[in-house]
Amino acid sequence: MKTTTSRNRWAGASLLSAVAASLCCITPVLALISGASGMASTFSWLEPVRPYLIAITVLVLAFAWYQKLKPRPAVEVDCACETDERTPFMQTKTFLGIVTVFAALMLAFPHYAHVFYPQQKHDTVVVDASHVRALRMEVSGMTCAGCEEHVKHAVNELDGIISVSADHKAGTAEVSFDESRTDAEAVIAAINATGYTVSSTSEPAH
Repeated sequence: MKTTTSRNRWAGASLLSAVAASLCCITPVLALISGASGMASTFSWLEPVRPYLIAITVLVLAFAWYQKLKPRPAVEVDCACETDERTPFMQTKTFLGIVTVFAALMLAFPHYAHVFYPQQKHDTVVVDASHVRALRMEVSGMTCAGCEEHVKHAVNELDGIISVSADHKAGTAEVSFDESRTDAEAVIAAINATGYTVSSTSEPAH
């Protein structure tokens, strides 16, 4: 009984560490779905420890599978033969397999988070090219591709946006817009409203 409880605890621990490892990228998607845009960067502080959480998840799952697959002592086998009780689902290999797949999906979430963001298309017509302005911003708090999509989605909600890109590795975002329809302050405010922070702005190099 103690062994079974221990196995379930290892499976639960692996799920918790996997979810924790991906919270920084899951939160922006949840923020978009719920409309609470400002909570997008709530768990960005977890990004520096993400490699450790991934390692913990892998090690815990490996140990859980070892516990499940290792040969049972003769005493356990004899006890199993004396009872006709059915093995609870949470103690089966199938359950551990489901936990493993779910943990893997959580760990890989940053790589496919962008699919949860709607594709936005703009038919921006610029009357005068002199109104076009490009802005490069240093943005803190972005940790994955999902964060990039959240920033782009927020900026694209503004009128007059021509193009927008974001790079979480460089911590930057670049926006081109029609100054007759919006301005730099509105762009900065839109990004800041997501919970990420614009720390500086400049004209992009050409």
